[in-house]
Amino acid sequence: MWVFPLIGYLGVILGFSFLTLAIASGLYYLSELVEEHTVLSKKLLTALIQGIIAIHFLLLIFDGFPWMLTLFSAASHGVYLMNVSKSFPAVQLSDPVFIFSCLLVAANHFLWFSHFSNPPLPAGHPYSATYHAGGLKGSPYDYSTTDPYFTERLPTFTEISAFFGICVWLVPFSLFVSLSASDNVLPSSEIGSGSSGIGLGRAGERKQKGQGMAKMVVHSVKEYFSSSAEALGFSMGTRHERFE
Repeated sequence: MWVFPLIGYLGVILGFSFLTLAIASGLYYLSELVEEHTVLSKKLLTALIQGIIAIHFLLLIFDGFPWMLTLFSAASHGVYLMNVSKSFPAVQLSDPVFIFSCLLVAANHFLWFSHFSNPPLPAGHPYSATYHAGGLKGSPYDYSTTDPYFTERLPTFTEISAFFGICVWLVPFSLFVSLSASDNVLPSSEIGSGSSGIGLGRAGERKQKGQGMAKMVVHSVKEYFSSSAEALGFSMGTRHERFE
């Protein structure tokens, strides 16, 4: 068979393309919502970060997570919170807090990945004495060759994936969608009512708003592919800007 595998490869390419477009559309839409509801977004992000910090302490107390790594991750979310409390949703890309937050995102991912890839084994675990020495083959997460009555099991792939999604990646991703790389952000809910400039508020509101980083990325990728297609001789047609 050689046609059927080609159909499979084509399906993978199309599926990945549609998934990429769906993610880009979702990021753009979420960024639009944040621009329209800045105050509500700030409250939700603050509550989200505080909730994840509380989850870290619950994991530390009840599930025996490593002290240093868990406290480091919780402190990292405290730094993320500083991005929200300072001048949300505006952010300066050269701001030390923002740069430090980006470094903490990478450090958190690397440290937690290293922790779950090479887990500290309890003394009674069947792999504890021989796993690192190479006496047993396989993974300590595989219980098909270990004692079925061993009570202190290691986390499953689903649990690890959920931990990474909620406690490691969720807040940085939310900040990426919410923050605007501009100092000229004017949230709609903070325009003073009854003031003499309320007529200009509605008209000039969107022009003064900063553009979200997620929208900037989507626009940059779109412009890159449009320019590349035009350079190769493919006409992209007349570009229409949305009337706002």
